[in-house]
Amino acid sequence: MSDEGIDFNFIPAYAPHMGGLWEAGVKAFKSHLNRVLGNAHLDFEDLYTVLVQIEAILNSRPLTPLSNDPLDLTPLTPGHFLVGRPLTALPTPERLHTNESRLSRFERLERMRQHFWSRWHKEYLAELQQRTKWQTSKGPALKEGMLVLIKEDALPPMKWSLGRVIKTHPGSDGVVRVADLRTAKGVVRRAFNRICPLPIVD
Repeated sequence: MSDEGIDFNFIPAYAPHMGGLWEAGVKAFKSHLNRVLGNAHLDFEDLYTVLVQIEAILNSRPLTPLSNDPLDLTPLTPGHFLVGRPLTALPTPERLHTNESRLSRFERLERMRQHFWSRWHKEYLAELQQRTKWQTSKGPALKEGMLVLIKEDALPPMKWSLGRVIKTHPGSDGVVRVADLRTAKGVVRRAFNRICPLPIVD
């Protein structure tokens, strides 16, 4: 590995607080998994299925832009390191509000997956917004051409809304609170409370 210029830096044993973003991800995974599973009695196959689906959700998260091309909205994800491309999922009907007694075995597992996604991705985006590097006295540190995540309600699991900043709009106090974003569906204007930086920013 050293021939390839790869250098490993390990944290001390029993010091997860030094792990930063990835340890926070492990903690969030455990807490949300406990809430989603609750008192459910799953056999090995069902538990394995839920864990693999959650693994795919976690590995679908955007990390950093794949290119500096302003028209390219493709992010690098953990899935690229695992399978060489982003992870995707087939669309499924929303099951969060369906009565549990009416669900088949598959639908019950799908409901758990959707429940995990609903909880985890909201918390994940909120954590990205609170990062200190993102905050400045003039508002979030957005630059033209930056790829960002857009908070959208009711997105299905593993679906991330992305956009590139094309213009920022400062208020009368000089603090920027609104930006125009180029998305796959066209240009949209969003307030900064609906915009999140990617975890790895140049």
